[in-house]
Amino acid sequence: SRHRAMLSRLLQANASSCCRAFAGGNQRVQRMSMHKINRLMCANRGEIAIRVFRAATESGRTSIAVFSEQDRLSLHRFKADEAYLVGEGKAPVAAYLGYEDIVKVAKENGVDAIHPGYGFLSERAEFAQLCADSGIQFVGPSAAVIKQFGDKTAARAVANRVGVPVVPGTENATEDITDVKAFAEEHGFPLILKAAFGGGGRGMRVVRTMAELEPAFKSAVAEATTAFGNGAVFVERFVEKPRHVEVQILADSQGNTVHLFERDCTVQRRHQKVVEIAPAIFCSDDTRNKLCADAIALCKEVNYCNAGTVEFLVDEQVRLCVCFTVACLCLCLCLCLCLI
Repeated sequence: SRHRAMLSRLLQANASSCCRAFAGGNQRVQRMSMHKINRLMCANRGEIAIRVFRAATESGRTSIAVFSEQDRLSLHRFKADEAYLVGEGKAPVAAYLGYEDIVKVAKENGVDAIHPGYGFLSERAEFAQLCADSGIQFVGPSAAVIKQFGDKTAARAVANRVGVPVVPGTENATEDITDVKAFAEEHGFPLILKAAFGGGGRGMRVVRTMAELEPAFKSAVAEATTAFGNGAVFVERFVEKPRHVEVQILADSQGNTVHLFERDCTVQRRHQKVVEIAPAIFCSDDTRNKLCADAIALCKEVNYCNAGTVEFLVDEQVRLCVCFTVACLCLCLCLCLCLI
């Protein structure tokens, strides 16, 4: 089928992106040659790394793990065919955020592609670009796309450009409490603080009064810094009791973008999804069509290429607004590995 054919092309589509080559001391840009992924590294730990390794093994690829000193006995290290220490002397999270060290280890050990997993480096454009510059495929969107969608304030601008409704919020990310207070005074409460350069529910705080604002801001910035290496946050009006709906997207390097319909991810604990229900039972055909059309419009606007999700909030009046825009869906990429 068309969808299955697109799945089988997703990883190889990244091979057509540009990488840096150095010849005679002069830097030039050339297109990366198409090549099969034989050695796959996962720059992550725990459950997601194990799932990537399983997919690699089932598709006949060599799986390669990285681990911090504190994770030397962790299960993901032993589930991979090979494993290498990174971030020696660093704190546990810092070891997995050190993308220069990870790429260095990958180059030294003949890695063809790096899967970022989720969290950590999955939304770091610098990491994706360094992979491309080093001749290693990044299993995910291009660095340019991550730059637009990894920065949530830039992603809001894209949504506005294509006419996708967004919740009222700040135009720029900030680490200054004065900017947040100014937004609160203008728009009122409740509001929500969100990490500008990460996702997965980290660095998010709901604030209902001015007295709660400063401690919540400090907490959000600290958590975002620890999780993503960047403490910048942005602010939005908080939508009470919304439905959280995601649309699955597949896009290839030939300009084809399709959706695989929606799922309801409203049941959450601490902003982490617990249950995903497909299809979203509450959605009318009209709402479903709007969600899917907006998701495709966003992806096409930035020439998105890969698997991904576009996440929406749907309020009690069934008004739609895009919430986190597009994120690389690593679990779906594991499936891609199995199918190639």
